[in-house]
Amino acid sequence: MPLDAEKLRSSIDPATALGAVHLVVRDLDRAVAFYETRLGFRVLAREPGMAWLGVDGRELLVLRESRVAARERGTTGLYHFAVRVPFRRDLARSLARLIETGTPLQGAADHRVSEALYLSDPEGNGIEIYRDRPREQWAAKGGKPLMTTEALDLAGLLAERGADDAAWNGLANGTDLGHVHLTVSHLGKAERFYVEGLGFDVTMRAGNSALFVSAGGYHHHLGLNTWAGEGAPAPPEGAAGLHSFEVRLPKRAALERTVARLEAAGFPAARAENGFETRDPFQNVVRLTSAEDAR
Repeated sequence: MPLDAEKLRSSIDPATALGAVHLVVRDLDRAVAFYETRLGFRVLAREPGMAWLGVDGRELLVLRESRVAARERGTTGLYHFAVRVPFRRDLARSLARLIETGTPLQGAADHRVSEALYLSDPEGNGIEIYRDRPREQWAAKGGKPLMTTEALDLAGLLAERGADDAAWNGLANGTDLGHVHLTVSHLGKAERFYVEGLGFDVTMRAGNSALFVSAGGYHHHLGLNTWAGEGAPAPPEGAAGLHSFEVRLPKRAALERTVARLEAAGFPAARAENGFETRDPFQNVVRLTSAEDAR
């Protein structure tokens, strides 16, 4: 589908967001128990070999069981997916729950635009739980959000809890998937697909090893890094870890425009359930959908 130069220069619709992340896990019962009891997801539906998890009826995570799936190291794929809670008090409740259940943290950071906790599930899938500061409080550089990595005041965060927070009742309504961070093998190829192809805007570059892109001026909907090494291989088909993730456009028309732009940039997209599927240069499956069709 040929597009004129003006359309190729335009950005993805500013209301674009992320939908659900799909993971391949080796032990579905163990994974569901972890996400339900430690992180506070709710099981929305389940059938043999699959479980749909979310919050407030919103699907955020789909788990697909494969007992023979191997866990590959040093490959491209998921670095982490990021669960965004509405308020600082909600992040404090999540931290308290992780402490209560003896769930180890791998890190915690104040990024100026957000505050974040880092951990992994029992199969090694990276997870971030974070809250955004209000946009009017974001620092900016060159008209773009300025992200840094500083120490997070964990004691101050825990002090945000109220007296009625003692009883854990899961993730707060309004929790969603804020961003996905991927390991890639080449930043130039990643930029060509996600910026020139899909139309995300670059918000930040971290040297020559990481790139952050977004829609609508958000600090990032996608992180892309080469920390597994330039030229890292894609995992074999059917490996444990990332199966796919969803980029959700607000309207069907915006979805069609994005697919046309992607194909004009040389990346094919095939019709799939509720939208389209494509693969980035690192064989990550990206599901393109519209919120209009999800109603």
